[in-house]
Amino acid sequence: MVMYWWWMVVGLPAKVLAAIKAARVVGVLRADSSQSAIQASLASVAGGLRVVELTFTIPNVTEAIEHLKNVLPDNVLLGAGTVLSLEQAKAAVLAGATFLVSPHLSESILAFAQAEQILYIPGVVTPTEMLRATELGATALKLFPAESSGGLAYLKDILAPLPHLQIMVTGGIQPSQTKSYLEAGAVAVGLGSYFFPKAAMITNDWQAVESATQAALVACGVSDHA
Repeated sequence: MVMYWWWMVVGLPAKVLAAIKAARVVGVLRADSSQSAIQASLASVAGGLRVVELTFTIPNVTEAIEHLKNVLPDNVLLGAGTVLSLEQAKAAVLAGATFLVSPHLSESILAFAQAEQILYIPGVVTPTEMLRATELGATALKLFPAESSGGLAYLKDILAPLPHLQIMVTGGIQPSQTKSYLEAGAVAVGLGSYFFPKAAMITNDWQAVESATQAALVACGVSDHA
């Protein structure tokens, strides 16, 4: 088994999941370049974000992950999102990602993550998909797209008979809804444009990203200043 750079700092997948649960929110970042992704990540962390997920829709995303792993503080988790293939999963982990997220359930990525002791959060919607993922060994799941799949009511309906599931919700959620989702049983909430406004990303206004992150965390109810 390969030993990765963050092993002694972060630890096993259970510890990574515990850190995500403690942070309660995950910033899902999409950008037009790896350099923009780096600057936006740094700005959001300066604004108080503690878990950043860089998606594979970002050109040369592994370059951004590799750079950020060397400059972000140890209390910030850096993950890779929209991981669609085993090749992408391997590249993300080698670059320094501490967790992997997909919009779907990939058995090959899950098997790789288990072998290498990396937290993998597959995307699921139906109870059948959720139970299939847990039967294969997934310890956390991503309900995606959360809002258009039924939102808060759907999460409650799922967790009523399946309270053991650890579900992160992502997709169409507003910061003001975060508290309700967490109270309903979500382990974390993924948000994107509220931390990384489109206009700020286009104009490279990193101060605006930092300010937007601060405001979003307050609206989420998870900021130290909320």
